[in-house]
Amino acid sequence: MKKTYRKLVLVCTNNREDGRECCAQKGSEDLKYKLKMAVAGIDPSIRVISSGCLDNCSHGTSVVVMPDNLWFGRVTERDIPELIKTIIS
Repeated sequence: MKKTYRKLVLVCTNNREDGRECCAQKGSEDLKYKLKMAVAGIDPSIRVISSGCLDNCSHGTSVVVMPDNLWFGRVTERDIPELIKTIIS
Protein backbone atom coordinates (compact mmCIF):
# COMPACT_ATOMS: atom_id res chain seq x y z
CA MET A 1 0.00 0.00 0.00
CA LYS A 2 1.41 3.35 -1.03
CA LYS A 3 0.96 6.20 1.44
CA THR A 4 0.57 9.72 0.23
CA TYR A 5 0.99 12.82 2.31
CA ARG A 6 -0.52 16.24 1.91
CA LYS A 7 2.67 17.87 3.15
CA LEU A 8 6.23 16.92 4.03
CA VAL A 9 8.09 18.77 6.73
CA LEU A 10 11.85 18.43 6.33
CA VAL A 11 13.99 19.05 9.40
CA CYS A 12 17.70 19.31 8.74
CA THR A 13 19.53 16.87 10.99
CA ASN A 14 22.82 17.07 9.13
CA ASN A 15 25.89 16.42 11.27
CA ARG A 16 29.19 17.61 9.81
CA GLU A 17 32.17 15.50 10.81
CA ASP A 18 34.62 18.30 10.03
CA GLY A 19 33.45 20.48 12.93
CA ARG A 20 31.80 23.13 10.76
CA GLU A 21 28.52 24.57 11.98
CA CYS A 22 25.50 22.31 11.40
CA CYS A 23 21.90 21.87 12.47
CA ALA A 24 22.62 18.69 14.46
CA GLN A 25 24.82 20.73 16.80
CA LYS A 26 21.80 22.91 17.50
CA GLY A 27 19.50 20.09 18.66
CA SER A 28 17.69 19.36 15.41
CA GLU A 29 17.10 15.64 16.16
CA ASP A 30 15.23 16.51 19.35
CA LEU A 31 13.33 19.27 17.56
CA LYS A 32 12.33 16.87 14.77
CA TYR A 33 11.03 14.32 17.26
CA LYS A 34 8.95 16.87 19.18
CA LEU A 35 7.56 18.40 15.99
CA LYS A 36 6.74 14.94 14.65
CA MET A 37 4.86 14.00 17.83
CA ALA A 38 2.94 17.28 17.83
CA VAL A 39 1.91 16.98 14.18
CA ALA A 40 0.99 13.28 14.46
CA GLY A 41 -1.74 14.09 16.95
CA ILE A 42 -3.22 16.76 14.68
CA ASP A 43 -2.97 15.68 11.04
CA PRO A 44 -1.74 12.25 9.89
CA SER A 45 -1.58 13.51 6.29
CA ILE A 46 1.50 15.56 7.22
CA ARG A 47 4.82 13.77 7.58
CA VAL A 48 7.79 15.15 9.51
CA ILE A 49 11.10 13.66 8.38
CA SER A 50 14.84 14.16 8.74
CA SER A 51 16.70 15.84 5.94
CA GLY A 52 20.31 16.08 4.99
CA CYS A 53 21.91 19.47 4.63
CA LEU A 54 19.56 22.18 3.40
CA ASP A 55 22.52 24.54 2.95
CA ASN A 56 21.20 26.96 5.54
CA CYS A 57 23.31 26.01 8.57
CA SER A 58 24.21 29.55 9.52
CA HIS A 59 20.52 30.18 10.23
CA GLY A 60 20.22 27.53 12.94
CA THR A 61 18.00 24.49 12.68
CA SER A 62 16.28 24.67 9.33
CA VAL A 63 12.78 23.42 8.55
CA VAL A 64 11.17 23.31 5.11
CA VAL A 65 7.47 22.68 4.44
CA MET A 66 6.70 21.15 1.06
CA PRO A 67 4.93 21.57 -1.30
CA ASP A 68 4.41 25.05 0.15
CA ASN A 69 8.12 25.82 -0.24
CA LEU A 70 8.19 27.56 3.15
CA TRP A 71 11.64 27.84 4.72
CA PHE A 72 12.26 28.51 8.41
CA GLY A 73 15.59 29.11 10.13
CA ARG A 74 16.67 29.30 13.74
CA VAL A 75 13.76 27.05 14.69
CA THR A 76 13.62 26.04 18.36
CA GLU A 77 11.20 24.05 20.48
CA ARG A 78 9.46 27.31 21.46
CA ASP A 79 8.53 27.79 17.78
CA ILE A 80 6.63 24.50 17.47
CA PRO A 81 3.11 25.81 18.29
CA GLU A 82 3.36 28.65 15.76
CA LEU A 83 5.03 26.40 13.20
CA ILE A 84 2.21 23.87 13.50
CA LYS A 85 -0.37 26.59 12.81
CA THR A 86 1.48 27.43 9.61
CA ILE A 87 1.98 23.80 8.58
CA ILE A 88 -1.63 22.67 8.98
CA SER A 89 -3.16 25.59 7.14
